[in-house]
Amino acid sequence: MTTKPRREAAAKRPISITAVVDAVGALAAGNMNGHLYMYDTNKSGGSAGFGTEELRTSAKRGDQLLWNCLALECEAYVAIDDIIIDHEICEPERKVYPGTDVAYWTGTVKKADAGPITYQIKFKLGTRDEPITTTLSSAIVGQ
Repeated sequence: MTTKPRREAAAKRPISITAVVDAVGALAAGNMNGHLYMYDTNKSGGSAGFGTEELRTSAKRGDQLLWNCLALECEAYVAIDDIIIDHEICEPERKVYPGTDVAYWTGTVKKADAGPITYQIKFKLGTRDEPITTTLSSAIVGQ
């Protein structure tokens, strides 16, 4: 009896996670509560919580996550300063698009079967020296 060779798994597309930040509101309040709207590109895969601070990104082991942020107000400066997550699950790394100073963060999901894996994001806003960290947590949830 011969067995057929296993097919290689199809390449997984990256899941883009976008944080839309109301920088003016967050700076005035000194926190992100009510001033952060999270989205990802995997709604059809089961992600939930769009437009809230508690996005639930559905992901599998091996999926690549790409985090970026946008300012709600076009004149405001916002940037991700750090992503706080268990490095046994995902190890985010800051990168810059070639030829620009536009940064994004990327990480590969190492395992996603341990229930919701929460994370927090630290944002640099305006001219404030200290980053503001999300109070509520978004999460990676297994599919």
